[in-house]
Amino acid sequence: MASKLMDLVYWRNMRWTGVVFTGLVMCLASLFQLSAITVLSHVCLGIMCITATLRLYYKLLEVLRWNPGVHPFQSYLDYDSSLTDKETVMLVEEVVLLVAFAVTEIKRLLFIENVIDSIKFLLLLYLLTYVGIATNGLTLIIAAVIAIFSLPLLYKKQQVRIRKVVRALRAFVKKIRNLFDSLYEMVRPSSAPASKPAPPAAPAIKQKPKSK
Repeated sequence: MASKLMDLVYWRNMRWTGVVFTGLVMCLASLFQLSAITVLSHVCLGIMCITATLRLYYKLLEVLRWNPGVHPFQSYLDYDSSLTDKETVMLVEEVVLLVAFAVTEIKRLLFIENVIDSIKFLLLLYLLTYVGIATNGLTLIIAAVIAIFSLPLLYKKQQVRIRKVVRALRAFVKKIRNLFDSLYEMVRPSSAPASKPAPPAAPAIKQKPKSK
């Protein structure tokens, strides 16, 4: 499954990736005007129109004895998509671990376990309010799909240039950070010099008693 996803993302099969990418974008864009149930129903109807036409065509060839009776979608029917007991347990464990991790992190951020992390989370939520005003979740999903199908291929094609730009940006950020550090060192008040310890007192000279 992972290798098939990588093939889709990197456009190794242009025809199949084009069909998947176009279908995803068109389905998501249809949700602006239609409900999800309507879009899903129309997609399934379109698929069944294609599969039923091909099935009837192969059945006609079989009746005319031009086809040995091969099902056109036999490979898809023979594909075993069931999960074993071990795979099911592993999948459930991964889902439970992800949910538990998400709940723990949200609880830690909401109840201010770490002040810096909670402030970052607060700023993120504040920025998301502006994002919600400017756009909606469906637009973000479409943008994410376009980015998934375009950015990896762009990075693969322009890898050298992108690395040069990233190195230049890192050097610029490092210079800015060093500049602020130097300004902070100049502005920061110097600590008072520590008082010198008092010299040890001279030992008292014992006087001998006078003899009578």
